[in-house]
Amino acid sequence: MYERMLDRTEKPTETAFIHYCGEAETLFENIDAFLLTDLGTERMLRFPYGNRYGWGMKYYIKSKHICDIFAEKGAFTVMLRMTDPQFEEVYSEVTADTKEYIDQRYPCGEGGWIHYRVSSEQHLDDAKKLLRCKVQKKVITGRKE
Repeated sequence: MYERMLDRTEKPTETAFIHYCGEAETLFENIDAFLLTDLGTERMLRFPYGNRYGWGMKYYIKSKHICDIFAEKGAFTVMLRMTDPQFEEVYSEVTADTKEYIDQRYPCGEGGWIHYRVSSEQHLDDAKKLLRCKVQKKVITGRKE
């Protein structure tokens, strides 16, 4: 379970990428629409970080990276970097599962990276909270990440 699309030699279509999520296909379509419409991102299908990550959808605003989403069988993973103040701002609004992801983030500068697996509506809601916080902070503070 949760196998990723690891064949670099065969670029999937966007439709194949979405279908690969299986039971989480509707959740992916929901977060994709949220990122494109509500947050105003653009997207690009790419094989960014090597064989461990596989094919992913990069979301960005101008030259600012927002997140990558990696399709998995039965789920997908949202990989994003946020600052410590951003994590603190959203911490009280998310579930215990999401707090665990935040607590165990990979440190980077004054923040860190999380790889947040989405396989339910509850996970989807928390992923949106994280992404909304990240994008709002970029606009409000103009921080470069």
